[in-house]
Amino acid sequence: MSEMINNREQQPIQNTERLEMLKQIFTDLHNGRNVAEVKGHFDAYIGKITVGEIPQLSREFVDLSAEDLKRIYNQHTEIFKEAVADDTPKQHPEEEPGHPIHTFKLENEELEKLLKTKLQVHLWQFEKADSTENVYKLLEDIHLLLDIDKHFNRKEHLIFPFLEKYGIYGPTTNMWRIDDFIREAIKDAKQILTNYQGDKQAVIKMVNYIIEEVNAMIYREENILFPMALNNFTEDEWVKIACESDEIGFCLTEPAAEWKPERKQLDAQAISEGYIKLETGILSLKQLELILNHLPVDITFIDQEDVVRYFSHGKERIFARTKAVIGRTVQNCHPPKSVHVVEELLADFKAGRKDCEDFWIKFQDKFVYIRYFAVRDENDKYIGTLEFTQNIAPFQEIDGEKRILS
Repeated sequence: MSEMINNREQQPIQNTERLEMLKQIFTDLHNGRNVAEVKGHFDAYIGKITVGEIPQLSREFVDLSAEDLKRIYNQHTEIFKEAVADDTPKQHPEEEPGHPIHTFKLENEELEKLLKTKLQVHLWQFEKADSTENVYKLLEDIHLLLDIDKHFNRKEHLIFPFLEKYGIYGPTTNMWRIDDFIREAIKDAKQILTNYQGDKQAVIKMVNYIIEEVNAMIYREENILFPMALNNFTEDEWVKIACESDEIGFCLTEPAAEWKPERKQLDAQAISEGYIKLETGILSLKQLELILNHLPVDITFIDQEDVVRYFSHGKERIFARTKAVIGRTVQNCHPPKSVHVVEELLADFKAGRKDCEDFWIKFQDKFVYIRYFAVRDENDKYIGTLEFTQNIAPFQEIDGEKRILS
């Protein structure tokens, strides 16, 4: 490969040539070439990579198996360490308390503290003696680590949609999958520790994997993902992200302050006072919105192009929704491992094979009934899908009759 590359000190590399070199280097890595050799080529002929180049590279390697993704993502991190050039703007809004990135970094500090001062220490104690006390210490740490789900959810449902708006899809397709691997590992660790039967080595292997992957994800976020977002997002977009973060919640800590940019603030109360004439009546926009939000169910509508156009915003939502999903394809609102289920259902609706589909699951203290309806016009043309979600646990407790007010 070296005979194809001129020394970068002697001849400036054009962007297209540089990108092709990067693709070739990482193709060698994906094909099983020794990591040390690949890193040697990278250091010699590339040296530094910017956060603007990484998404272009990520697009080339999206169709990977779970095992290949785990292996290659770690190898990428090893090669990128100390090699990501800082091309973020001179201003640093993320240093302002309450800015979404400032909060993400606070959470990462708490996660690192949990890993280093608790989980790692308790794992060493467990390795020496897998006593009931040491098992409980590990289990307590894992329970705390489950809070990382809020951190990941805000990243996936607030940061990723805006990246997609700018044509950046690598984090959505790959980082989300790694997040899921970490989630699953934490849940598995909780399960094996809760029902510990003496399989000491399995616990050690699993907890070490969690420590390694969470640390690696923190590095990727702070050196790649966050600079990428800061390079692209407008102040208005950061304000929207900050406003919607509360609904999902925070991991191990809270925002240091309420972030209010001095330049301007979005007028969240602005709303048209127009009226809408329907077939069976006339409502103001305000009335219509209040009616929809007072329904004892959650509804979401996606159009014929699979784009999320609306969701109701009742007082007691079953599943978290943020306004960032509006304008986003429904496939990118689901974890990659479940996208095929969504696509099969939509294909049946579009082809006219089905008009509805029902699911029911237990979720926290609720028994959730989820219904999907194909929405068709007067000519039976498919115009979208309506999701209808309701907690039916109270209905299951109904007995007898109630005929008068009480």
